[in-house]
Amino acid sequence: MDKKRMNGLHHVTAISGPPQANVDFFTKIMDQRLVKKTVNFDDPGTYHLYYGNHTADPGTILTFFPFADAGPGRAGPGMASAYAYALGQKDFDDWMGRMALDGLDFDGPEERFGQRVVKIADPDGAKVELVEVDGTGGPMLDGFHSVTLQLDDLGPTQRLLTDVFGYEEVGHESKAGEERLRLAVPGDMREDLRGTVVDLMRSDTPSIGRQGAGSIHHVAFRALNDEDQLDWRERLLSVGMQVTPVIDRQYFNAIYFREPGGVLFEIATDPPGFTRDEELAHLGEDLKLPAQYEASRARIEQILPPITV
Repeated sequence: MDKKRMNGLHHVTAISGPPQANVDFFTKIMDQRLVKKTVNFDDPGTYHLYYGNHTADPGTILTFFPFADAGPGRAGPGMASAYAYALGQKDFDDWMGRMALDGLDFDGPEERFGQRVVKIADPDGAKVELVEVDGTGGPMLDGFHSVTLQLDDLGPTQRLLTDVFGYEEVGHESKAGEERLRLAVPGDMREDLRGTVVDLMRSDTPSIGRQGAGSIHHVAFRALNDEDQLDWRERLLSVGMQVTPVIDRQYFNAIYFREPGGVLFEIATDPPGFTRDEELAHLGEDLKLPAQYEASRARIEQILPPITV
């Protein structure tokens, strides 16, 4: 099998409690744009909310299934345990100053692989990480730096990411009862990539993960188009992964599989993108439904709680 390299992260999908608190936090505190308001394909009585940068680029998209009655979730082995946004040094300092002035609690900064990291809790108690990187940006968080996968054994997942996805090891740390291995897309990839880092983490503290409010449901990597996605599917099948057929998710096509450590992975296509049913200037304004639910729009709109941005 010839060498091929993954194109970084496409999106991260998590679970939250009531939607309005989620919208308020990510649009007002985290400066993200609500770029799509739709419903869960499997449960149309529940929103599926998408946040991202102004142009809804891959690598900036964070999505939520907000269940009003969701019990609390907890990260554990076989789950993604954190996602992190990237900030240049000045923006990192500005964000810490702003959070302090606004009276927002945050943990840190701590140092991780020579970079400063702070964590702020979302309304469900999940930690949102901000990572200082080289370079400059702007006041809006403009994309992911990384995701962290919590595992009992780092080896099998490391081999999938390096041997199949083309990541390379760029760091290893052990401190405070935690081992962390850093993998990254090699540096000569396209310059527009976001979310090029995956951290594999093993903790000495026993824990059992549980899906619920404040937990991450899955991590999606980026396929440039349908052909690229099908090639990834064939590569995964050839190494024994059980991969779903291609599924139409309205704004991208998706395939899913569980990596060897148990984390649910998706590979999602860039096209057709979030402007397929709304103009860029009006992203996230209207409730968009998959075609199979349009006939039930009136009933769905009665069930869904109103949200404002």
